[in-house]
Amino acid sequence: MVTKTLQALVFQMRHEAPGIVGVELRPVPPAAAFPAVEAGAHIDLHLGNGLVRSYSLVNPGETHRYAVAVLNDRHSRGGSRFVHEQLRVGQTIAIGAPRNHFRLDEAAPRSVLLAGGIGITPVYAMLRRLAALGREAQLVYCARSRSEAAFLAEGEALVETHDFRLSLRCHFDDEQGGPPDLERLLADHPPGTHFYCCGPGPMLDAYERACERLGQQNVHLERFAATPTTAPAIPASGYTVELRRSGRTVQVPPGVTLLDALIEAGLSPDHSCREGVCGACETKVISGDIDHRDQLLSKQERAANKSMMICVSSCRSGCLVLDA
Repeated sequence: MVTKTLQALVFQMRHEAPGIVGVELRPVPPAAAFPAVEAGAHIDLHLGNGLVRSYSLVNPGETHRYAVAVLNDRHSRGGSRFVHEQLRVGQTIAIGAPRNHFRLDEAAPRSVLLAGGIGITPVYAMLRRLAALGREAQLVYCARSRSEAAFLAEGEALVETHDFRLSLRCHFDDEQGGPPDLERLLADHPPGTHFYCCGPGPMLDAYERACERLGQQNVHLERFAATPTTAPAIPASGYTVELRRSGRTVQVPPGVTLLDALIEAGLSPDHSCREGVCGACETKVISGDIDHRDQLLSKQERAANKSMMICVSSCRSGCLVLDA
């Protein structure tokens, strides 16, 4: 079925930094509370003209409100522009319940949180959660300038009040004369440290390379936009999908996504972004040779072949069996 939505009141909008607006949402009566916020989670905002966009929550542990921050992206496909130009206090919108594919390991002895620009939103939530737990963590905040760094003052205040366990390193391109040296910023951390990063695509690619060169094992990231990929490998004759719980069999022809084939067959699978970045369409796999094209699953998760994002991934062989 299509993901159930919640009704939310746009309670407050505030300027967080140049080009970044914070949006606070409250439950619409008779609902008294939202599902609890986990650090790293995001929600879908159902905006005008059928737009659905995912934004990270910055307020872990709360149920009386949801808080997100939205960059007015010059490459916007309509979502961020709508939030900045048309969303207003007092409006009611539909939202999705929180999903979390960027989950924080709360038992880790130390965490390093790397944020690039608007990527601070899930990272700031993680910092708040680790502060509440009394864990040791370092925030590494990279932005083009200090003035463009949303939640910097809040992060500095949090570190100041937890100075024995939290620390902050900043890199602002205009002050440092160029982009950050991530290998240097991420070096010299003890074994067992967990690393997290959210930011623009080139930064995430550099982060993965730096962690690999440093030999780090516990590496996590979240992309907020899909990276270009080649077309998935689909057999010339297509492939067959068996939906074990539904008792249905669907043929997926060449050039058609699995998601679209299921919708065309009269089914209503959960979905949102159609880019493999939000996780709404994640489906359990029973068997099949999956060509993974999402931006969420780790190398280990892809090798385990336990789930797939049906909006972008496909089957390389003739038959796929899903727990659906």
